[in-house]
Amino acid sequence: MLEARQINFGYGPDPLFLDTDLTLTAGHIYGLLGLNGAGKSTLLKLMTGLLFPNSGQITSCGYDPAQRAPGYLSKVFLLPEELNVPGVSGREFVAVRSPFYPDFDQSRMQRYLDEFEIPGNKQLTALSHGQQKKFLLSFGLACNASLVLLDEPTNGLDIPSKGLFRRLVAEALSEDRTVVVSTHQVRDVESLVDLIVILHEGTVLLNHPLTELSSNLRVSISANRPDDGNGLIYTERTVGGYASVWKHPSSGDGGLDLELLFKAAIASPETCASLLASETKQ
Repeated sequence: MLEARQINFGYGPDPLFLDTDLTLTAGHIYGLLGLNGAGKSTLLKLMTGLLFPNSGQITSCGYDPAQRAPGYLSKVFLLPEELNVPGVSGREFVAVRSPFYPDFDQSRMQRYLDEFEIPGNKQLTALSHGQQKKFLLSFGLACNASLVLLDEPTNGLDIPSKGLFRRLVAEALSEDRTVVVSTHQVRDVESLVDLIVILHEGTVLLNHPLTELSSNLRVSISANRPDDGNGLIYTERTVGGYASVWKHPSSGDGGLDLELLFKAAIASPETCASLLASETKQ
């Protein structure tokens, strides 16, 4: 689906990506995680051709995104973090934009709007931020694009809408589609994504299925701080004790916690990189 090889990019003298490699395959929902400034939004823009790498090569759906070929743009949809909707009604937006996507499904679009309770005839600028996001998300899923990129999609959504978001994205996944969810709200997507990509210090620190991570790592909750060693990767104080991540499944007593995994990977990148290869081989 997408191959990025030896990507170098920066906005100034300090590089953001250094010989970065990334592989995304179809049929998966990726969770893209990273600290503020790690380059998550930049990576999505490189995937769509809104930005160009200084060196290296990206191939997506058989195209070079930097060429911005119409054939490629009809296969990719990006929901940006910062919304800038035009001053038209929802119906006018769909009438103008949907022809760019040959596989656009009008009936599915209407079903999504109904489930999100978004009026299709209202001016988009008159909608709240959360409503605008739900409208654009509905449009993006109805496009039936091969590559769907969602940047902080749950920001501005209430709790019921977050649950509906997870269900609709999961329903929209197919064997020939890739979805990338870039987020700081790890808890919002923990039950949705099946592969995790962690960006850190200009490289892809992890790119692994959650099932594989769960078979290699475990979480424990204890009243006292655990001793270092014996496979302890990360520990933090929580209400009533300590939550810890271990690199031996037998060391813990609970399933993998995605937020703790992210903290452990950032706190001990060398340990995690040595424990798990940085690229998923499928």
